Amino acid sequence: MLDFHELRELAADVRVFVDVAEDKAEALKAVIAAYDVVLAIFPSEEGMGLHVIKGKEILDTIARSRTHAIYSHTAIAVPDLQHAQALKVLTAPVEQRIAA
Repeated sequence: MLDFHELRELAADVRVFVDVAEDKAEALKAVIAAYDVVLAIFPSEEGMGLHVIKGKEILDTIARSRTHAIYSHTAIAVPDLQHAQALKVLTAPVEQRIAA
């Protein structure tokens, strides 16, 4: 089960890391590369929206098997779903971007 408080804290840590980096784009890419699952969080009518930037396959496997698995995860705060979708496309491996 997702802990929204934890996701907010993770997103705050990522924001600090990116803010202090000289190359913010590279810092964001490094964060996404470092984790198995990366979620974008954003304000929504329901309170908090979620979009999987990386690791959908891992989450699908866990959901299908109904087991627990060990994976690393983080969150990145974005203003809305469109920014989350763009971030997913922009940080996907080249072969996935070409296929899209």
